[in-house]
Amino acid sequence: MKLIKRLAAIAITSALLGGCNSQNSNDITPIANDVTIATFNLSFDRNNFEQLVDEMQTSPTEQQTLVDGFNAKTLNSAQTEKALKIIQIRNVAAIIQTKRPNIILLAEFNNDGTGENTAALTGFQDNYLSIGQSPNSITGGDTLEPIKYPFFESYATNTGLMSGLDLNNDGKVNSGPNDAWGFGIYHGQYGFSLMSQYKIDTAKTRTFQTFKWKDLPSAENPVITNCNDAKNPIPEGMACGDKWYTANEWEQLRLSSKNHVDAPIIIPTANGDQTIHILMSHPTPPVFDTVSQNNKMKNRDEIQFWNNYITNGDFIYDDKGTTGGLAEDEQFVIVGDLNADPYTGDGYRQTIESLLMHHRVNQQASDGALTPTSLGAETCYADKECRQDNPYPNRLTSNFGLQVDHAIPSHNLRIIDSGVYWPANGELGRLLVNDERIGKKGKGKDVSSDHRMVWIKATL
Repeated sequence: MKLIKRLAAIAITSALLGGCNSQNSNDITPIANDVTIATFNLSFDRNNFEQLVDEMQTSPTEQQTLVDGFNAKTLNSAQTEKALKIIQIRNVAAIIQTKRPNIILLAEFNNDGTGENTAALTGFQDNYLSIGQSPNSITGGDTLEPIKYPFFESYATNTGLMSGLDLNNDGKVNSGPNDAWGFGIYHGQYGFSLMSQYKIDTAKTRTFQTFKWKDLPSAENPVITNCNDAKNPIPEGMACGDKWYTANEWEQLRLSSKNHVDAPIIIPTANGDQTIHILMSHPTPPVFDTVSQNNKMKNRDEIQFWNNYITNGDFIYDDKGTTGGLAEDEQFVIVGDLNADPYTGDGYRQTIESLLMHHRVNQQASDGALTPTSLGAETCYADKECRQDNPYPNRLTSNFGLQVDHAIPSHNLRIIDSGVYWPANGELGRLLVNDERIGKKGKGKDVSSDHRMVWIKATL
């Protein structure tokens, strides 16, 4: 009887593709000679988490019915709206199936706030990644090989998690997304997840969701400096030169707008297991400021956290109370939409520059011959669809013309290839990022994302 139960459990596990960070006990992870690690801001922004779950749980047959109806223009408005979201998800899956990373950070993959509900991730695997998608978008035709990620994790996020404080100084507590620890209309908006073909060491994973901003050595309480702006009046009861946060608020304020996560991945090689730490975050964009440079300073310090974590991190503490940074001999890749371009944009460039040129970073892959590039980025620049002030237009990672998505490997990882998935005009897969038949503009979030997948390949 016990044997029958065990066989049934194995069958269920296999059908679910491993569930959350589990694997079919009959599977043997193959020896790896190299590993490809990617980061992709998917722009899966939805009105609520349940909407994303519904889309991810839509069967391939139901998906095709919606796509066929969209092509034939026979859908009502609600069906069309869902069809467009289905098309976006399928195109994202096609991009992943094309480059086939072994490990991938999925940014803006909304969750339930805690990361415990993995229904959306399971649906993404079962109904999209496990189904061969088309590089021709809604045209169909040629199909790509399905891809499986037996291990996946969704992480708790500060976005939409109300602070119980008046962080935007409008005189109201919990009055909207600006009073959350991280900007979000609901808890879980803009969260991120990790998918891997190799085991995620959850026992040794460290999260820093509750790390206080004040505890970073470079931290400063933002000050009101924009003092004569008719469009952005100083809040009532405050004056030019005042600190933005009260002493009580500054004591409690969290650094991470989403989370900072160190997830060790265990990779079997011919010389035994190797561990690569995937260091994940998605700092707030350094824009949307009003009378202080709040977002700009927070973006700087969310990036500075990794500078400290891989250098002198004795002061750092994680959510379990363990202190210290990453040991000097560990291998790592810092991944995420860091919302920072080292050469242009609105952020503090010196912070992202110092991270890219850090002594523990493989600088050939961060600012050298192996820095991720694409022909599509060059096309965007040449066609003047992207902003024109970047000295390295082939390194752009977003259709708004900035190099904000990064995969930054440690110096002790030998990188042999890299890239940004951004096909140019005429290249196969172009319709996955630019398709005038879809949405209002036929690009960006209408088609797949306004960001591009960035990847590096390391030999082991």
